[in-house]
Formats: sequence, structure tokens, C-alpha cells
Amino acid sequence: MSQWIHACACDDIDEEDLIRWDHNGQTFAIYNTEDGFFATDGLCTHEDQHLEDGLVTADVIECPLHQARFNIKTGKALSAPACEDLRTYPVKVENGQIFVQFS
Repeated sequence: MSQWIHACACDDIDEEDLIRWDHNGQTFAIYNTEDGFFATDGLCTHEDQHLEDGLVTADVIECPLHQARFNIKTGKALSAPACEDLRTYPVKVENGQIFVQFS
């Protein structure tokens, strides 16, 4: 059974930016892009570096440690040294609040 968990308010994330969100012992990244809000795991798959200080450009997040790049919408690893994709999660917005779905 999947459930929607409240993560934050839309206003908490500047456009073309992200915030770190910790839930049940896991770290996630929630992004605000011109195409909407998205959520991925919050750690780079290369060396478990937090993505919260990474650079968001359009629909790409760049890891602050070794500059691995990922597609925010799909989680696909776009450049070395990362070769493993990020896990992505469904997001919905209701009344200015962001919810993330877990199954």
C-alpha cells in the first residue's frame, strides 16, 4: 500500500533549487524546477554525498563532491563518476504543500 507523506511547503524551495528532507532514517532531495516539483534519494550514488549543496540547472542536479550529474525527473545518472541512477518518488502538490509517495 502506498502512502503520501507531507514533506514541506512549496515556498520552502526556491526555483531551480532543492532542499534536503529526512524521513524514516532516509535522506531525500525535493526539487523545484520550471516543470514542477520532483523528489529523489538525497545521496549521490557514487559516494553517498548529500545532494543538498549541489547545483540545480534546469532538470539536472550536480553532486557537490565529484560533479556527477543526474536527471532530476528520471534519476538517470548522466555523467561519471556516478553510474548508478538515483531512485525517484512521485510528488503531488495540494494547497501549497508538497507530498511524496512511498510504496
